[in-house]
Amino acid sequence: MASTNFGFKTVDEQEKARRVRGVFDSVASKYDVMNDLMSMGLHRAWKAYTLLVANLKPGDKVLDIAGGTGDMAMAFADKVGLGGQVVHTDINLAMLRQGRERLIDKGVLLPTAVCDAEQLPFADGHFDLVCVAFGLRNMTHKDRALREMARVLKPGGKLLVLEFSKVAPPLTKAYDWYSFEVLPRLGKMVAGDEASYRYLAESIRMHPDQQTLKALMQQSSFAHVDIHNLSLGVVALHVGIRC
Repeated sequence: MASTNFGFKTVDEQEKARRVRGVFDSVASKYDVMNDLMSMGLHRAWKAYTLLVANLKPGDKVLDIAGGTGDMAMAFADKVGLGGQVVHTDINLAMLRQGRERLIDKGVLLPTAVCDAEQLPFADGHFDLVCVAFGLRNMTHKDRALREMARVLKPGGKLLVLEFSKVAPPLTKAYDWYSFEVLPRLGKMVAGDEASYRYLAESIRMHPDQQTLKALMQQSSFAHVDIHNLSLGVVALHVGIRC
């Protein structure tokens, strides 16, 4: 059986899927609170910038992959209007339930589906925009997932990948200290789960850096890829245009 990384560990591919599911089952109820705490609220600015770059218009069709608690889906729905479509998806049922309940509480009704980004259940060329925010690093076969995202996009459609990335060198020591000393303790205090937030720090280090991810996207039918470094590279937004 093929192996892959789960944080700094090497595990069987099927074992990774089970472990990632366990992480998000554990943190789902505290996910939004922890996002605010561990990013000091910056995740809201990163997502607002992503929405700006999306440049959606009324009537557009959007696929939100790894949509979790629904904040991006909600923002997209406001932009595309009643004539558009936003499909809110996640592979993790606990996260998807949190998002669906949040959307309903806000009066936003969207198609919601549990699905694997490596095997998307949508027709070729259906969407104008695909977005995956803080989800790509958890996927076992990133190349396969990117090809699927390209498949369901219209020619000229846009893929937005918002993800933790490689920080600028002057920040490395401070960022490592925060990631491996502060973040797990914060997870233990707030979410009662130190291990899941240690995995988060490890998974960021194992994720492709900006240029490597750009090359991977270019190999997956995205002819033009721009990189937007945010917060000195703590996060990067990759914008790919489908061939």
